[in-house]
Amino acid sequence: MSHDRSTPAVPGRTYLFDARGVDRRFRHAAIFGALHTLLPGESMRFCNDHDPVPLLNEIEDIFGERVNVVYHRRAVGDVVIDFKLRS
Repeated sequence: MSHDRSTPAVPGRTYLFDARGVDRRFRHAAIFGALHTLLPGESMRFCNDHDPVPLLNEIEDIFGERVNVVYHRRAVGDVVIDFKLRS
């Protein structure tokens, strides 16, 4: 069964990125690649098995205030964050 990945997985132009299915050595590169493809106003809903504090610091260094970070869940083994590219 194929899926059309060009349409948002979550309403409101939010695309799902579940890092738990990406090998750890590829995660940061995949995340940054995804962030670089977002258009202004779009979001990436990021799911992970740990709180990615070093990643958040890297995102801030690269994107500055262009990316808004909003936690939805911050529990051990279950972290959900929206990264929204500002207009």
